[in-house]
Parts: sequence; C-alpha cells; structure tokens
Amino acid sequence: MSSAVPHIPVLGREAVDYLAPRAGGIYVDATFGAGGYSRAILDVPGTQLIAIDRDRTAIAGGAELVERSAGRLTLVEDRFSNLAEVCAAQGVDGVDGVVMDVGVSSMQLDQAGRGFSFRLDGPLDMRMGQAGPTAADVVARASEGDLADIIYLLGEERHSRRIARAVVADRGETPFTTTRALADLVGRVVRSKPGDIHPATRTFQALRIFVNEELEELQTALAAAERVLKPGGRLVVVSFHSLEDRIVKNFLSERSKTGGGSRHLPEVAQTAPSFQLLTRRPVIAGDEEVTNNPRARSAKLRAAERTDAPAHHDDEQSPWPKLSDVMRGG
Repeated sequence: MSSAVPHIPVLGREAVDYLAPRAGGIYVDATFGAGGYSRAILDVPGTQLIAIDRDRTAIAGGAELVERSAGRLTLVEDRFSNLAEVCAAQGVDGVDGVVMDVGVSSMQLDQAGRGFSFRLDGPLDMRMGQAGPTAADVVARASEGDLADIIYLLGEERHSRRIARAVVADRGETPFTTTRALADLVGRVVRSKPGDIHPATRTFQALRIFVNEELEELQTALAAAERVLKPGGRLVVVSFHSLEDRIVKNFLSERSKTGGGSRHLPEVAQTAPSFQLLTRRPVIAGDEEVTNNPRARSAKLRAAERTDAPAHHDDEQSPWPKLSDVMRGG
C-alpha cells in the first residue's frame, strides 16, 4: 500500500492517529470517497477494512485499491447509516474502529455534472447516490413554506423567506434546472458586500443536505457505530459545518455522561456511558493544512472510545423537514 495517494483527506493524519489501527483489527471507513482514510488504515499490516460509499463513482474509483488490498478491503455501495447492516452482511458483528468524513466531497464539488456547486454550471442534481428526487425536483415541487424552512434550518440563511418567495414566483414560468439559474436568482434576491461568501452558498448547502438527508443519515450512522464497536473500539468523525458538528458533539456528550440520578429523583439511574471522550474540544486543522486546502478551515474532528456498556436506546426524532413529506406535499 505504498503507492502515491491521489487525495489526502482533511485532518487525515489526526483521524488515523485517533483511530489507532492495529494488526488484526477490523475497521469501517464509513465514507470512502477517494479512499484516503482507507489507504492509511490498510498501510497498517494485518488490518481488515469495510469501506462504504453511496456514490457509485467513488465505488468505481476504489476498484484498484480493492484489487491491491489482497482481500483486506471490502468496498460496499450503500448509505453510511446502514453500516451495521453492511457489517452483518459481511459476517462481522463487532469492529475495532469507525471513521467518518461527513458531507460532500471535493470530488463531487468539482464535477459540474453532479450539480453540487454553482461555481460550475451543471444540472441541478446534488444527489450523492443515484436514486431519489434531485434538487431541481425539490425546487419545483416544495411549497413556499417548506422551501423557506429548508433554506433557513439547513442553510442557516436569514433571507430564506425572500428566496423561497422568489423561487415560487419564477418557477412556474421557467423551471430551475441548472445550478447557474438558481444561483443567479439568489444573487438577485440577496444583496452581498465585496468579500462576502456568494449569496447562494447557504441555499445550495441547504438543498444538498436536504436532498441527501445528510443530518438524519449522520444521526443514524452514529447510533449504528455505537452498536457495532467493540469495547475499546474507536469512533472518529470529521465534520465541516456547525449543524453536523453539533450533532456529533451532542451525541458523544450524551453517550459519555457519568454520574448518578438527579438528587430530586434519586430512583432514576443514569444510563451507563457507552463512550469515553478522547477529544474534549474539537481538533482543527493547522495553518499549513488550511493554506494547502482552504476547505480544512471549517473542519472539526471529534473522537471517542467505546466502553463495555450497552448501546443507548435512541428514539430522538429529527427536527428537520423530511424529504418524503415535502415531496408528497405532506
């Protein structure tokens, strides 16, 4: 595994250091992408790796690494929220580490035909996988209220209602089918100053997250990792915006709480912590990495080690608009 690495993941060295792969260990790279984490894990002799990606392009791109791994790498096309089921299908009921790099990849952003970025004109698609509604479908069918909620909650865009109103007013005459058409409309509606981010940045983020159900996927994947990790196994997550990081932070904080019940309700026992934190504060990229890769500026890494306590019961409902509801008008 000593060939040149075509892609270096953000905080890649730190992520693998916290994962601490060892000979004989079984690991999951839940977001294979260009295979940066997978290569580093496989560089440790004797490791076994299950890698997952919902993007068929990423799976095809990993074929050479699978061949060179001599049976140590299994690459699966699936959502990372299904990592427990993926492991079970491989006959694996416990793993020694799970690493996740959450969100859109630089490869996806750089392909105009995928429609993730307004920097390159392309179809308004944004799907990481091959199935389900596109961003164009959402923009065409969502109600003004739903569209405003999506842009506000998932893009943290304070001009969401103005943008949604403009989209609904214009889409009847000319459907939004390209990234440039939507970006141009947002640019007309939202004023920006020199040096500000492009006015469409938050709207595009919101639609991408919504189309791919990224926050729900992350919540489910964290709980799945909790179930498959052996005692002493490690979970390492790299996220790129505040919504993702908040989910990871809250999950690990809740799972690592120690202490007894309330002094007012002493009979209610605290659930035993299923994780021990390895990072009290998020790890961020150094100046050199940010200079070489500006995307690293927003990255945050959090890590924890699995205890021998049972996995917690997780019945929390997502507070975000649901893709299925919006597309059927619910």
